[in-house]
Amino acid sequence: MLYINQLFKNYGKFQAVGNLTLHIPRGDLFGFVGPNGAGKTTTIRMICGLMLPDRGSITINGVDALARRKEIKKQIGYVPDFFGVYDNLKVREYMDFYGSMYRMSARDIRQVSDDLLELVNLSDKKEAFVDTLSRGMKQRLCVARALIHNPALLILDEPNSGLDPRARVEMKELLLNLKSMGKTIVISSHILSELSEMCNSIGIMNRGSLVAAGRIEDVMEGVFGSNQLVITLDEGRETALRIASEHVKVKVDSAGEHEIRLSHNMTKPEIAGLVGEMIAGGVVVTGFHKQEGDLETLFMRVTGDGNQ
Repeated sequence: MLYINQLFKNYGKFQAVGNLTLHIPRGDLFGFVGPNGAGKTTTIRMICGLMLPDRGSITINGVDALARRKEIKKQIGYVPDFFGVYDNLKVREYMDFYGSMYRMSARDIRQVSDDLLELVNLSDKKEAFVDTLSRGMKQRLCVARALIHNPALLILDEPNSGLDPRARVEMKELLLNLKSMGKTIVISSHILSELSEMCNSIGIMNRGSLVAAGRIEDVMEGVFGSNQLVITLDEGRETALRIASEHVKVKVDSAGEHEIRLSHNMTKPEIAGLVGEMIAGGVVVTGFHKQEGDLETLFMRVTGDGNQ
């Protein structure tokens, strides 16, 4: 669906995006994350044709996005990080206005608008003025507007910014519904816990470079290994670290005062043997369990301290 190859963008001497290569398959819900200033919004603007790269290529649904910029706008639905609504219009008039921009007939606009407003749960607000809607409703209206021409790719830049918890849940449910319908979606967000619940693939940027990308489970395994073990203890931290570091199938990921995190490829009997060896060495082990990787830990691991 979306192919980006060796994309570069500089602002003077500052490189905002450097040698970015990325493929997002059709039907994916792709989470685009990174620290502030990492290059996410610049990349999104280049994908949408709002900014030209210094070099590189972008192909969307088989169309060269750089050579055919006018045509590519029909392939993209874009929800920016600001609402972009017209407060003095009613909801139906707002949808009519955007439908007319894509040269849709009045009949098609009315039918598609009705369907989309039902999809985003705003059917009862057709005659309401946009400025009377809540922030969450306005954001869902922007999604409906972005879908009115049935784009192949939907891009949302920080859609949950400033939304209350209920509105964020409603937005998540909407995006999952669109994904189930086969829509390809790219969403940029800082709310990593929500991305992990929605997305099946991710890309992490840092200092203008793509540092990790792919299916979430594949990226997790590539960074953390297939197995993680957390051992909690009261005494004997240094002894536990020595025993773990001497084991050929173990890598110490982190060590706190009362917790050690390990990556390993041990069998269950070998795990029991490792813990038993620690106990025999005087370590007061209070527990151990398998640790599933999470997006927050992954983000911190691949971006370091996040300083720009």
